[in-house]
Amino acid sequence: MKICLLVFLPFLLSSCGFKELPVEYDYSYKGNFKRYRTFELMTDAYVDSSLTDQFIKKSILARMKFLGFRRTGRRPNLIIGYKIFNDSLRFNGYLQPSIEEWVKTRNPDLSYEQQKYTMQTGTLLIQFFDRRLNRSIWQGYATTQYGNIDFANQRQLKNVVFSILDKYRFWAEGFLEGTHPTPEKEL
Repeated sequence: MKICLLVFLPFLLSSCGFKELPVEYDYSYKGNFKRYRTFELMTDAYVDSSLTDQFIKKSILARMKFLGFRRTGRRPNLIIGYKIFNDSLRFNGYLQPSIEEWVKTRNPDLSYEQQKYTMQTGTLLIQFFDRRLNRSIWQGYATTQYGNIDFANQRQLKNVVFSILDKYRFWAEGFLEGTHPTPEKEL
């Protein structure tokens, strides 16, 4: 069943109006990307109940569930945070090999080659934090420098979130092999 889903995924996404946007991502060489199983969304002291915020959360939850991750409030492997920057900003990213290539070798001797971005208005940043390492291990971002993103338009917002999360291409540990534990209680 899972293999069948993988074969038909491109057709499903194209039929749903998904248009992948050009996005960028960076990652930490400390990340153990094939060993994560659980996640939780980062909570903020300021509760944003806007439709935009709820739609981003819903899109992240759907994508993580698709990848086989289990949401848990008790000691999750990953904590996922996101932020929309309405104003322009200067942002530090890194020039790195693709994450799929790096995971094959896990070369610890690579250095981070910093790259500065000037982000236009309307940047969405999604970050994955490794709870045990207490550090960000992956971040993806989309900005209006690739075209106007209307964050009030749910279709465009979904495309932005899915385009960013499509760059995180790791299944939950044990999910494809069928050894993924069943959730005790989903939140």
